[in-house]
Amino acid sequence: MTEPHYDIAGSGPVLLVVPGGAGHPMGLGPVTERLAERFTVVTYDPLGLAHGRLGRPVADQRVADWSEGAYAVLEEVLAAGESAYALGMSSGAIAALDLLARHPGRLRHVVAHEPPCVTLLPDGAEQRARLIEGLRAGQTSAEGPMAVFLAHVLEPFSAYAPAFTASPGRLTVAAGAGSRGQVLHDTAASVAERTGGTFTEFPGGHLGALEHPVAFADRVTGALIPSR
Repeated sequence: MTEPHYDIAGSGPVLLVVPGGAGHPMGLGPVTERLAERFTVVTYDPLGLAHGRLGRPVADQRVADWSEGAYAVLEEVLAAGESAYALGMSSGAIAALDLLARHPGRLRHVVAHEPPCVTLLPDGAEQRARLIEGLRAGQTSAEGPMAVFLAHVLEPFSAYAPAFTASPGRLTVAAGAGSRGQVLHDTAASVAERTGGTFTEFPGGHLGALEHPVAFADRVTGALIPSR
């Protein structure tokens, strides 16, 4: 495994952020800035795309590699015996789920926003095929993080199905309010049911963190540290 790439901002309890797509944190500045008012935000860049590796060859990705890379980041930033919060979005949410399954002792609470675990649906194979076809049909560039996602992340990650039960109060699975009636909203509800997580809605749609960064960040904070 290569040296993990990540950035740190803010102060307070550690919040690991795993971006969606190919893991490039582009556009997440406003939401992480808001979160950094309450947390030490550690933004993981699993492929190092924002750290000088964009344009280099990329192999087909494995969920386990992303989650173990995230665990390596936590090993670097946490003291012995400490645990962190985690926020994963889309493909990053799948990595966060796998991290919770593999290393529950290092995590206090995970928020997984719209993980595309579509195979959990009754017609999961058909929905997965549609998802892949639809996203690839809309591809406009053969370069950049989106191209990496479509070529090397989308297929293996959308095949992931969580097979664990989270401890009570340790997992929140969120869907965007704007995603109601769409496949990823139904998928998030299915993930919550499968894992025993709490299902909730966040502002915006699948890209709620970019569309409504302050409101999205505040909902994350409320899920991780409920007001008493």
